[in-house]
Amino acid sequence: MQSVLSIAGSDPTGGAGILADCQVFQAHGVHGAAVPTALTIQDGLRVKQVLPVFPSALLDQLRVTLAAVEPAAIKIGMLGSDDVVRNVILALAPLQNIPVVIDPVLAASDGTLLLQPRAYRSLRDLMTGRTLITPNWHEAEILTNLSLDRRRDGEKAAHQLLEELNVGGVLLKGGHLEGGADDFFVSKDAATGEVQTEWFEGARIPGDSVHGTGCALSASIAAELAKGRSLREAVIAGRSFVRGAIEGAHALPNGARLLAFS
Repeated sequence: MQSVLSIAGSDPTGGAGILADCQVFQAHGVHGAAVPTALTIQDGLRVKQVLPVFPSALLDQLRVTLAAVEPAAIKIGMLGSDDVVRNVILALAPLQNIPVVIDPVLAASDGTLLLQPRAYRSLRDLMTGRTLITPNWHEAEILTNLSLDRRRDGEKAAHQLLEELNVGGVLLKGGHLEGGADDFFVSKDAATGEVQTEWFEGARIPGDSVHGTGCALSASIAAELAKGRSLREAVIAGRSFVRGAIEGAHALPNGARLLAFS
């Protein structure tokens, strides 16, 4: 059985972060391993506090876990602090040819910062040369310093990130926009340099917002890459998986809606 490693924050509700990622991995039939970057105090509706893991402990965990598990793919989510980002870079430096999917989590839906702004430059270093990054529109605005008011603005931002960061692909998520939840995908063939673009349509699913969709999407894509799918195939499969998880979402007693992973 292939293994996939999640490097992300811990959400005690299980709706996002490493706990949700491991549920996604299990649903995809791969072994899930996880190294937490931060503890969060949250209830699925709002984040009350973020406590980054001590950086040296994170680095030791990653080095030991990577050697033990030998993951076929890696998903990276919330990182919390600049020191954490830098130590993730150190831990991944020796790895060769392992797909890495990065969800550049900058803030929670309630506006709580999940990455120190001073860490943005280190985040760019971490993303450079990776397989796929999955920013939403607001994150893409911050990462590119562009105003994304129209679809063509999103396309420009995605192309800019593709070239500046030399990544294999960019999936610009439109779930937070008004209207349809369409995603823009741009990728570059490593051998030929050919750039391909595609809009994936996403009709809105009725109901209140669901917690953890971005985490689940990037984890699902990483799991599909571990199983040998191409990047485009993994993106399509990941979007389909998350759509099904949204359709089956259930509510906690406090009203937070969580994805259904089975």
